[in-house]
Amino acid sequence: MPLHLTKIAFGAKSYEQLEGWYRGRDVIALTTRNRPTRHAECVGGSLYWIINHAIVARSRILGFEQTEDGRWDIMLEAKLIRVHTQPKRAHQGWRYLTEDKAPPDVAQGEAIGDVLPGRLAMKLERLGLV
Repeated sequence: MPLHLTKIAFGAKSYEQLEGWYRGRDVIALTTRNRPTRHAECVGGSLYWIINHAIVARSRILGFEQTEDGRWDIMLEAKLIRVHTQPKRAHQGWRYLTEDKAPPDVAQGEAIGDVLPGRLAMKLERLGLV
């Protein structure tokens, strides 16, 4: 099973804004200074996007390419897949996510309903209420 990555969607305030980043593109190249250590295990996995302390969407990881200036591009499929919101603390750097901890996709035609803000969902989870 492939390994997944999590990444904060810095600058995006909502899923709709993140979706706008993908509009009209064939491939997404996410540039980073440091390639994740376990990058080979991540090809075929997904990058899960975090907005407001919650995982909200994912994109399939196609591969890793080094740029001319020594940085790395994480090549993502230009298809954003909405997932059931899952609380996630903010972090720096790369965090791995195993298949058993990854949130499920929202099925075609399934209503996502009202989503709790990430911080509130985290507090309720700590209290054992969600």
